[in-house]
Amino acid sequence: MPPVNPMSSTPVFRLPSNIPCGWVVGGLLVLACLGCSKVDRNGAAAPSATAEPAARDEAPLPAPERMPPGAVAAPFTLTERSGKDFDSASLRGKVWLASVFFANCPGPCFRENQAIADILGHIPDPDFMAVSVTCDPDNDTPESLRRYADRFEADPARWKFLTGDMDTIKQIANGTFLLPAEVGVHSERGVVFDREGRLRGSYHLLQPDRVQLLEKLIRDVLDEPAGSAAASAPVGVPAE
Repeated sequence: MPPVNPMSSTPVFRLPSNIPCGWVVGGLLVLACLGCSKVDRNGAAAPSATAEPAARDEAPLPAPERMPPGAVAAPFTLTERSGKDFDSASLRGKVWLASVFFANCPGPCFRENQAIADILGHIPDPDFMAVSVTCDPDNDTPESLRRYADRFEADPARWKFLTGDMDTIKQIANGTFLLPAEVGVHSERGVVFDREGRLRGSYHLLQPDRVQLLEKLIRDVLDEPAGSAAASAPVGVPAE
């Protein structure tokens, strides 16, 4: 039997003395990271030049880093941290950055959202917004999201934190954002939509060089003149 801590009924396990400490620390860090996000960790873009809608429960390939305007994103409604309904129609005419996260993430999600906060600070244009959707809606209530958003001094007019039913969130993440999402598992990429709601590319949010390219994409899309919406069916909406 392993020794028992007199202050607890839980056995105390000691590692053999011949195991290097660095191995233990490294292993714990790997496990912590995998507990938050298990997909798309290398930041590589999908080989396709166009993004195809993904099935509701099918993990999609990420959008390439840059792509020509595709189909208009399917409309969606979720609940904002204010407790009010958020209708994606309010994003029309804006360039917006979408991402998936959860508030109890042990580390990577904070870095992901800090990158978004920095991008919003670097690009103060009111026509640019961020939309962050939780993949842990049972825990990330509007009140929880308000507290979390306050850590980044997130302007509610420019940065929306959204929650809702998990089936709906998966449909939006997989089918519209092309970001794989399960409960507590998500991609660490940010995806850019133009003023017409068309997906224009995605970059990894935990890699500084990719974040710089993401900012460049956002600025380029902001500089584009507003045009007519694409005539094709919205991304994420199955064909008739």
